[in-house]
Amino acid sequence: MLSHDVLIVGGGLAGLAAALSSDPALSVAVISKVHPLRSHSVAAQGGINAALGNNPEGRDDSWERHSFDTIKGSDYLADQDSAELMCQKAIPVIYELEHLGVPFNRFPGGVIAQRPFGGAGIPRTCYAADRTGLVILHTLYEQSVRNNVRFYDEWLVSQLVIEDGKCRGVVVYDLKKGEFIPVLARAVVFATGGYGRVYRKTTNAFINHGSGIGIAYHAGVPLKDMEFVQFHPTSLLGKNILITEGARGEGGYLINSEGRRFMEDYAPKSMELSPRDIVARAIQTEINAGKGCGLDGACVHLDLRHLGAEKIKKRLPGIREICINFAGLDPIDTPIPIQPAQHYSMGGIDVDKTCASPVEGFYAAGECSCVSVHGANRLGGNSLLETVVFGKIAGESATKFVKEGQGSSDSEKILLDAALHFKNKVDAWHQRDSGFKIHTLLHRIKAVMDEKAGIFRNGKDLAECVDLIKELREDYDRVTLSGECLRFSQELVNIIEFESMLDLAEVIARGALNRKETRGSHFRRDFDKRNDTDWLKHTVVTLKDGAPQISYSDVTLGKYEPVERKY
Repeated sequence: MLSHDVLIVGGGLAGLAAALSSDPALSVAVISKVHPLRSHSVAAQGGINAALGNNPEGRDDSWERHSFDTIKGSDYLADQDSAELMCQKAIPVIYELEHLGVPFNRFPGGVIAQRPFGGAGIPRTCYAADRTGLVILHTLYEQSVRNNVRFYDEWLVSQLVIEDGKCRGVVVYDLKKGEFIPVLARAVVFATGGYGRVYRKTTNAFINHGSGIGIAYHAGVPLKDMEFVQFHPTSLLGKNILITEGARGEGGYLINSEGRRFMEDYAPKSMELSPRDIVARAIQTEINAGKGCGLDGACVHLDLRHLGAEKIKKRLPGIREICINFAGLDPIDTPIPIQPAQHYSMGGIDVDKTCASPVEGFYAAGECSCVSVHGANRLGGNSLLETVVFGKIAGESATKFVKEGQGSSDSEKILLDAALHFKNKVDAWHQRDSGFKIHTLLHRIKAVMDEKAGIFRNGKDLAECVDLIKELREDYDRVTLSGECLRFSQELVNIIEFESMLDLAEVIARGALNRKETRGSHFRRDFDKRNDTDWLKHTVVTLKDGAPQISYSDVTLGKYEPVERKY
């Protein structure tokens, strides 16, 4: 039995920010499914937003303008007080990261460089070439090691233990030893990232099955706004590796098979720098209309050639490296074939501005959470910002909770029972003589979500999606574990996480089926207009008696009344 005061699950940016903001006088530990430097935060490329006002045009910026752009980009589903809090804290957070050692690009004179990003009225995205997430993660990890934060690497949390509405700790699968271990904690922070691998075409890492969100949901914690799934406009054709929005921020063009910059037909003012939901739908519309590029017309081109070799090598070296290694082309002289792919979850574990959930002692931050700063569509550059701002808040909140004398340290029996119960569950998978192999179920759920709950949706497809997930759940009940050794068993990892994937897929599909409107990333062909009268509200889903219960909560409005988005 291990025991800690503050237990953080997830070694990405939100988790490390939480660890660094927790009181070092307490017993603080981070559990990570992979080594922290392999967390998906390293894949964030383009930058992090803050209203520093460092732009070549010398235009004034403010946190108020940043918050307005965020709220407008959210299609007015963001809670305005939460968005304002994030944008207010953005400026000091950037300077704190700078002082910790993040090597941001600079303008002449030494100020932090900022580039344009979609949906922003002014260049406000701070960047480190096109490897921003990587350098921030390395910096925070270095600081965590310096502060003697305890890390448990290659541990998969398989269960969140809640008793009488209070969080008691977790059960983990130690991949190195092949054992199940109960971990007692007075406060638990989930910073487990997104669920991109529920889809087939995704920019997400293979570790992103969404099990953190699913485990919390399975334990009775509500999820919010899960139907809002962001599809990034530009992923590399075939591989679906992210091609940063920074490529368009630096001046890249989107070109169809006719050689036209087609965004003028969809957003004539902001063109390629429109919000992601608008650009992704525009690209997919061009492809569906037969204006795609390549032999099968399954992509459009992102053209950087006019930027010149020097600018591409200096500002977008990672993108050039990806294109050379994975597409066999050099963007200096060849357009990049791109297509939309699942990228981000606006929804997640329902938490407030302090990152507290309805369960006492349980907090969440980063992509696995829904503070509701992104609403129905996230702006590029706000995800890194959210991880650092709310990761820090989560650590502070958990510390405050523990130091006030809250959180039980005498729940050993319930945790030991939970660990034993989970080990028995694994034994049952292993002893089953026949049934389904997990890889076949993984392929099926990805195909279902791509085809039935993608960029364009309708009631018929979503209803079929719910039915197909039900069939998958029945087959999962007959899954088998073939390997004798439980050490580093990827088959076991997939079996454990697949239950969460089923839950999340069902919640996404049911939320989308219920929401009879189009808003942000959620586009219904059969209800293609936004409906503020009936649907300006959050979807909240709670697991009760083994079934999802859907309710709704009010959006927190403020100084910005909802109006039609125009770009």
